[in-house]
Amino acid sequence: MKKNLLAGLTTGLLAIGLFLMTGDRLGLYTSAQTQAPPQTQDVPKMPEVLFLGKDAKLGQVTFNHVKHNGGTYSIDKGSPIACTTCHHTARPAAEIAKLPPLQTSWPADRTTTLTADLFSKDPKGAGVAACRDCHARTDEKPKLLDAIPQIKHEGSPAPMAMTNMQAFHRTCIGCHTEVKKTVPLSKAPTQMQCTMCHKKTPGLASV
Repeated sequence: MKKNLLAGLTTGLLAIGLFLMTGDRLGLYTSAQTQAPPQTQDVPKMPEVLFLGKDAKLGQVTFNHVKHNGGTYSIDKGSPIACTTCHHTARPAAEIAKLPPLQTSWPADRTTTLTADLFSKDPKGAGVAACRDCHARTDEKPKLLDAIPQIKHEGSPAPMAMTNMQAFHRTCIGCHTEVKKTVPLSKAPTQMQCTMCHKKTPGLASV
């Protein structure tokens, strides 16, 4: 009887072992030891600080992205600066057509307008192009366009190439000029106060 019991127990253990091996191969279960760690995905994050013009003769610009889009700096006394003030391609083409000389929507078929809320909900789908993806340096080909955008400049028959330097300066100076009109006591630099933004020593910019 003991022999029969031992034989039955041995047979049962072999059957259980065979079932577990087969189940493992077929993927019927996953043990804690064999479970693969979850893959981490690179989720785009909104930058806090950007360094612009690193090769500029007057020094690079430390641009505080958080203060510009969070309401600390504002054109109309307290409201955050809209994302599309700088990221002007991040809205539908029909909307851009109403804002000459702007022409490009990216992606071309986009139906949304970029906001901080849209980015927080769907960073990858928000469609944010970096400035130099379109406004490349002189004689460089942009990443997203066939050529550097051009606009007709007042008083000049020849179109002006909107390189990264031209785009940055026109956007920054234009915004600062508006701030001075609406918030006269603002410390926003004027067109003639270049070194308030450009600093030869990294980290010392007025941000």
